[in-house]
Amino acid sequence: MANIIEFNVVSRRRLFAFALATVLMVSIMTTAAMSSIRNAYAANDNWYVGKGAQPNTYYTYKIQNGDTDNGQPFTMNIYFKQFNSTGGYWIAPAYVVSQGQVFNGTFHLSDLDLSVLGTSKIPDNMSKYASAYSNSVHWLASFVPKPGLSLSAPYWGKIASIGGSPIAPGSSAKVTVPAGTFDTKVITYHKGADNNIWISPNLPYPVKAQTFADVTTGNPPVQYAFDLLARGQGTPPQPTSQIEIPKPPLTIQTARGTYYIQLLWDPPTIQAGKTADFGLIFQDNSKSIVNQVSYSFKVTDSSGKVIADLHNQKAPDGTGKQPVKFDKEGPVTVLVSIDAVEGQASGEFVESAPFHVIVVRA
Repeated sequence: MANIIEFNVVSRRRLFAFALATVLMVSIMTTAAMSSIRNAYAANDNWYVGKGAQPNTYYTYKIQNGDTDNGQPFTMNIYFKQFNSTGGYWIAPAYVVSQGQVFNGTFHLSDLDLSVLGTSKIPDNMSKYASAYSNSVHWLASFVPKPGLSLSAPYWGKIASIGGSPIAPGSSAKVTVPAGTFDTKVITYHKGADNNIWISPNLPYPVKAQTFADVTTGNPPVQYAFDLLARGQGTPPQPTSQIEIPKPPLTIQTARGTYYIQLLWDPPTIQAGKTADFGLIFQDNSKSIVNQVSYSFKVTDSSGKVIADLHNQKAPDGTGKQPVKFDKEGPVTVLVSIDAVEGQASGEFVESAPFHVIVVRA
């Protein structure tokens, strides 16, 4: 009888152990399955610079970069012609249209993050635009290279400077740009101002951006901004250089972001052999008129010949006027420099703005 009882106890223990092992195994399998599902979802939710890039497609952007062409906007087209599987990069012919001039080059874009590789074929006059690319449409790559991060993640990273909020996905938004209307996730951060970058999950670059440089006072200058103008398949149409005649007024913020200088001229079309009256308006970085300005005014033609070079000019009420007669047609540069405001000299920092205008045949 004792042997039977002992046998039953042992059997029950074995059955309990088997049942417990079965429960644990099911739990492990369920956890693994749920983990796989979460990982698959996260992978599908990830975005990185370059996601969705396809051969024989192009993207055209209007870009404004604070360090390029004095912050004046230009157009850049990037054509993903084909992928070099041996080198692991995209062969991407690119062209830029800036103030009527066309610049061409060929980017080699890394498969990891679409960064411009050293093997790229970029002429000297295109190099500053390659830098502008890296500092604008490509800027997020330092935070989300391949395989990227989730668009629902609470945190993507932080700019390597003191202060400011982290860079992170925020709300969803429908945004309209010249290329169309897109459902986007807004990537945000605050550093002196609210900065926003709009991402369409299946496009290799953001659709739109508006970011600002970090300043302590006044309205911050644009760090970079861009809009997607067009996208398509096949070789994009190649533009030709043409003279682009600017129209007044032109406004440029000085490099440090301290002042705005506005240039006007009359008549609106500057003609060779005739005098044009240039008007100047000086503003601080909050767009308020500044008084008691001392400035310099220099005009040169495309060959470097100086047409006018005036110093210690006065704008007591924040406005100035300079008549200039042009002997021949062609592009000219008007350089306006603020030497002092209310008796305070600019010092070692040059507060200036170059304006590019065109003189036409009378």
